[in-house]
Amino acid sequence: MPSLSRVEATARGASITVESYQVDLDLTGGGERFRSDVTIRFRATPGTETFAEVKPARLLAARLNDRDLDPGTLADNRLPLTGVAEANTLAVSAEMAYSNTGEGMHRFVDPADGETYLYAMSFLDDVQRIFAAFDQPDLKAPVTLSVTAPPDWTVAANGELADNPRPGRWKFAPTAPLATYFFSLIAGPWHVRRDSHDGIPLGIWCRRSLAAHLDADADEIFTVTRQCLDRFHQLFAERYPFGKYDQAFVPEFNAGAMENPGIVTFRDDYIFRSAVTDTERERRATTIAHEMAHMWFGDLVTMRWWDDLWLNESFAEYLGTRVTAEATRFDQAWTTFALRRKAWGYAADQRPSTHPVAPEEVADAAQGLLNFDGISYAKGASVLRQLVAWLGDDAFLAGLNAHFAAHRFGNATLADLLGSLGAASGRDLSDWAERWLRRPQVNTLRGRGDRRRRRSLRRGGPGADRCRGASRAASGTGIGRGPVRGRREGQPGSRSTSTRTPTAAVPSCRSWPARPRTACCCPTTAT
Repeated sequence: MPSLSRVEATARGASITVESYQVDLDLTGGGERFRSDVTIRFRATPGTETFAEVKPARLLAARLNDRDLDPGTLADNRLPLTGVAEANTLAVSAEMAYSNTGEGMHRFVDPADGETYLYAMSFLDDVQRIFAAFDQPDLKAPVTLSVTAPPDWTVAANGELADNPRPGRWKFAPTAPLATYFFSLIAGPWHVRRDSHDGIPLGIWCRRSLAAHLDADADEIFTVTRQCLDRFHQLFAERYPFGKYDQAFVPEFNAGAMENPGIVTFRDDYIFRSAVTDTERERRATTIAHEMAHMWFGDLVTMRWWDDLWLNESFAEYLGTRVTAEATRFDQAWTTFALRRKAWGYAADQRPSTHPVAPEEVADAAQGLLNFDGISYAKGASVLRQLVAWLGDDAFLAGLNAHFAAHRFGNATLADLLGSLGAASGRDLSDWAERWLRRPQVNTLRGRGDRRRRRSLRRGGPGADRCRGASRAASGTGIGRGPVRGRREGQPGSRSTSTRTPTAAVPSCRSWPARPRTACCCPTTAT
């Protein structure tokens, strides 16, 4: 199965515009497959030859405008579309397979009570396992979903419920424009707790066998959610833009969490079954804040291609930690970040697989998956904290708000963000980006002076505070905190540089679950 390349995505993005998806799913069949029907409306340059992606167990039918397509033309996951008009309608019907890997429509039977639960995970390129789509980040479109399910089930999705005309039939309002990798739903006999805050309906969901445990922690989860929403509304001119805010704790999730607009999914390990430390509660709070940050960085404004993954993850890591520390009782979140997350970033940055925070080229979607690591998360967040210290918080936030206004419900690149930040701060950030975002590996600060002075610094004698200031600057916690001589070249006030990799051992990273195909946003479960 070919992975979509950047060249292919750029060509398709230049030739078509997706206007809407109308999706109808029937979940009442057996335990192996479900029925998927989708109608896609899109505009194109007349005569364009392109393709849609779909990964069916069996392709039943496909129709483009007024002509049927031969299901036999489906090659791997690509359905060729030839001779398209200016305005087009593509209808695809298929039987899709449930998964037990957290990809596509995951089906779980709870061993505690035998109940069945479904949830959709579309990350990267797995929406094709649920319905046919033009599956790339910059072809965003509203999604209108209808679901047929067993009558005793509950269904929730990205959009708000519009109608429940009979038991088992669920119709949802059209969403705001979504990237295809954000589509999600949950279906089954879920337990739900509801609340609202500042005009935003809130919900938290889990399987019934965990209901008592969720109920015990519901007040804390809602409190953290309310506090984070308030803080983001103080920071950003754009209010939370996706209507309701559901948080579903789902079983057998292959990531820490996923930032689906309107229905964030978390692994249900975050529903604590026994007494836990405040460190575990802080981790859950930071994850909630991280996912909420994505509502702006990733969901409202989406990267154009996977080379700008850092626009999602570095910002969510930085803002999730910042908002947790500023708005919740977990005011030492930055300390935890320094002790845990940065070690993860340092380790990743010293491996042969290191890469820049913002690589210049990601050839295909599969390669983009490799960059979900401590560099895109923790190192990127450290560099952003450094940038805030240099620009000043007011200029930084002004730039972010201008960025949101310019690209609302659209897509953006590194150059777009740097333009907004540069205009707000009056600084040219191109050299900063080249040195801090485009170059891989760690940096070493080396002091100047005679041997006697270096011994004094090591022992904490005169000048030791300056050495500690250099360490702080190198860590990304600020710029210019003291007269540091050994700053990295290109940092404001720099005089010298060294890019040698330190020889000291770095703790190994244990942040990811064993399964390598982890999703977007939160490898926070085992740092």
